[in-house]
Parts: sequence; C-alpha cells; structure tokens
Amino acid sequence: MMWSGLDTMFLKGRVPFTFQHPHPDHAMTQPAAMHKPIDYPKPDNEITFDILTSVSRTGTNHAEDQPVHLRLKDQTVEIRENLPVYAGPEQRFCPAGVYEYVDDEANPGKKRFQINSQNCIHCKTCDIKDPAQNIDWTVPEGGGGPQYVDT
Repeated sequence: MMWSGLDTMFLKGRVPFTFQHPHPDHAMTQPAAMHKPIDYPKPDNEITFDILTSVSRTGTNHAEDQPVHLRLKDQTVEIRENLPVYAGPEQRFCPAGVYEYVDDEANPGKKRFQINSQNCIHCKTCDIKDPAQNIDWTVPEGGGGPQYVDT
C-alpha cells in the first residue's frame, strides 16, 4: 500500500519497471475442493448493491442487433471441466453475472451453461480468468461500453 501511494503521489507512474507475476492468472485458479465455499453477505443497498443495479449503473448499452462478442471455443468445456473441477468459477469472477449454470430442462438433474451477454460490462475478466481459456471475448461494436459518471 505504501508503494501504491509513493508511485501515485510522487512518481506519477513513471517507474522503469513493473511488478510481474510468473504465471498467467487463469493458470493460478485452484480446484474448488482445495477451498471452503465463501458465504457472501447479501447487498445492503447502501454500500453494496445487487448485480442488476450495479450493471444498470455502468450505463453499458447493447444494440439489439449487435453481433455476439462472447463466444465459447468448445461448447462442452464449462460443463465437462469447469463445473466439476472449479465449481463453475465463471459465475463468481464475472462482476456482472453474465455466466450462469442453470438446470437443464431437456436433461433433468443436469446443468447447462448460459451466457447472458446483455449484462456484459466489457471488463474482459472472463477472457483473463477462465481456467480453460475457453471464453473468447472480442471487442463489441458500437462503443456501447461503460459510461460511468460521477454521482
């Protein structure tokens, strides 16, 4: 924290080096069996808010006829690998709740992977954090990304 203050206040980000991590972020994701589940508190609507409220506050806009910018390289990887090994990390690392594992009505007792791309706030976390590197995030057309404003 001291380094962040020094770098921001005095050096203004002009240092001849950057801190490096030896592995890509997705490679550091560990199997869910190695950790206990986190019980997140419910939003209090004062400091923390539910996902839909947070998404609406970003001002991100998606045209109805806009081409899909979130694609899976292999449609089976999430159900075959990410759900059983990592307990479906997509539904936790995405800040906008774009990814869900929902009950498969065609196959009772099984789950299917659902992408709610209209919620996407274009943060690119899925492209960086997916352990299988199966989600292909491309730049959406139209400049409808986050429009944050001071309130």
